[in-house]
Amino acid sequence: NFVNLTIMNAISLQQKFNLFNDHWTPKKIGELNGQQVLVAKLQGEFVWHTHDEEDELFMVIDGSLIIEFEGHSTRLNKGEICIIPKGTPHKPVAEEEVHVLLFEPLSIKHTGNNITDRTVTHYESI
Repeated sequence: NFVNLTIMNAISLQQKFNLFNDHWTPKKIGELNGQQVLVAKLQGEFVWHTHDEEDELFMVIDGSLIIEFEGHSTRLNKGEICIIPKGTPHKPVAEEEVHVLLFEPLSIKHTGNNITDRTVTHYESI
């Protein structure tokens, strides 16, 4: 069970990003209203996946992220967000390392309904 020791204190995103180097393994930094707040470093291509029951929010903290959809893609730059509605197939692509902040329901699997060797079922809290 996640115990948020940073309640009512500032959370430094840069400090959290400095704690890890692995890609595509989101780290939990908090919870609110049934949502988890995650940070992740991304590089390369992820897998096509869909979240049947959950919307997903990506916010780019540093770098640039392409999110591919069926028929088009969108590029997110530092300070930009994209909300992906549930049921929407998508694939994140990071040409260079990108740092993102994610808001997702507690029950979400980051590869959605596509279970692969990259699927994480429990996010490490940092």
